[in-house]
Amino acid sequence: MAFNILIVDDSKVVRAVVAKTLQLSGLPLGDIHEAEHGREALDRLKENWVDLILADINMPVMGGVEMIEQLASDGVLKSTPVVVISTEGSSTVIQHLTGLGVAGFLRKPFQPEQFSELIQNILGKAHV
Repeated sequence: MAFNILIVDDSKVVRAVVAKTLQLSGLPLGDIHEAEHGREALDRLKENWVDLILADINMPVMGGVEMIEQLASDGVLKSTPVVVISTEGSSTVIQHLTGLGVAGFLRKPFQPEQFSELIQNILGKAHV
């Protein structure tokens, strides 16, 4: 089974690094979608099924927190695992997002090994 993944980050470079790390992870990949901010991500999700969302928190137009809040209130999308990849380290924000069901957190800059292990664990649990 190939996994479809949505990468949400306002930095094109970060999106490229995350996509490359996914490709090197050994996971069976389907489509990799990208969005520059939360609003664009929600629009992409209306058109495409994804198995995992990798999202930054601090973005223009709509940040990751607001996007995750909207996902959590959507009957269909709330079951899609979200991993936050951000420089954000506030325990208040992390606690809030954990309460919304975020599956994991990675601090930028991340090590590819950390990334691969976390993603494989989440996708393995979500698709057993």
